[in-house]
Amino acid sequence: MKRLRYIALFLLLLVSAAGMYAQEADTTAVPGGAVPADSTAAGNGGEGEVNVNELVFGHIGDSYEWHIATLGDTRVSIPLPVIVHSSTGWHVFCSSKITEGQEYEGLYIAKGGTYDGKIVERNAAGEEVRPLDISITKNVLGLFINSAVLLVIMMSCVRWYKKHPVEQGAPKGGVGMMEALILMIYDDVIKGCIGEDYKRYAPYLLTAFFFVLVNNLMGLIPIFPGGANVTGNIAITMVLAICTFVLTNLFGTKEYWKEIFWPEVPTWLKAPIPMMPLIEFFGIFTKPFALMIRLFANIMAGHAAVLSLIAIIFITVKAGAVINGSMTVVAVLFGIFMDALEVLVAFIQAYVFTMLSAVFIGLSRVKGHEAK
Repeated sequence: MKRLRYIALFLLLLVSAAGMYAQEADTTAVPGGAVPADSTAAGNGGEGEVNVNELVFGHIGDSYEWHIATLGDTRVSIPLPVIVHSSTGWHVFCSSKITEGQEYEGLYIAKGGTYDGKIVERNAAGEEVRPLDISITKNVLGLFINSAVLLVIMMSCVRWYKKHPVEQGAPKGGVGMMEALILMIYDDVIKGCIGEDYKRYAPYLLTAFFFVLVNNLMGLIPIFPGGANVTGNIAITMVLAICTFVLTNLFGTKEYWKEIFWPEVPTWLKAPIPMMPLIEFFGIFTKPFALMIRLFANIMAGHAAVLSLIAIIFITVKAGAVINGSMTVVAVLFGIFMDALEVLVAFIQAYVFTMLSAVFIGLSRVKGHEAK
């Protein structure tokens, strides 16, 4: 699976390089380096060319609207509410007022620079600065939708159990699948990794598993209300990692902290230079950091790989019908394969995040060593 991931990342870099080269070639072909107004229709018999970089990285990134499709020259999208606090006070308006490059109430979306794609304003010196931005972006709306889906699934299971006593037998269908997943995580992961007081951590770990799983799966659905790259957003994975970090260290035992600041190693490794304590203390922060990066990178790479494969179809348009047709078949087959693989990855990443969180919590619950 790692080899497939490396191949997918290589394809992403290849597609990105080809897209940038194509854009540069189109620009330099015009005297003065200017891009003509009809450049998007050149070379495709009147059909607009696809900006590969925008296709791939536009999906991975966040936005102030939810783009659904482009039909000819019509862009079908759902505008989202913008909520910002700038130097002139609070502003609440629809994102459609600024998504086409307009400026509204002194606010606009930056093009390039440090705040590319973010809402900014200009200060007295004419510099772009970011206001306090709590807008409902695509990822935020996706987070709300996915959380609602998770609640509906769980409440449906609760309703089934209320209507069917245990004596009537094990559930079937979707409820049976949910019961199997819950028991697997509860018995094999939470109970097995934490130990005696595993019950106090079970609600968080079960919630984290299904939250990550639902968001991963919803991100694979190409049409609304799916497609938001929620768990491929480092802010989301950072919050999840911080929750694990807090639970791990807030309820750590005295033995856990003793092994960090005064581990059972030769004294010269602890004093006068506290080499091992520094390494152990640094490890407190590297564990949640690894959780954050692992989930973020795997989900983001999966989305980018699938989109990069599909983008090959548009890159090879100018190469002729034979090459384009052949690459279309290859891209579609590999895209289907990668989509199926990403369904497996969605479960594996949710499982790995939960298991590592349980392991880290279990290590913080270590008891004192018994004297021999």
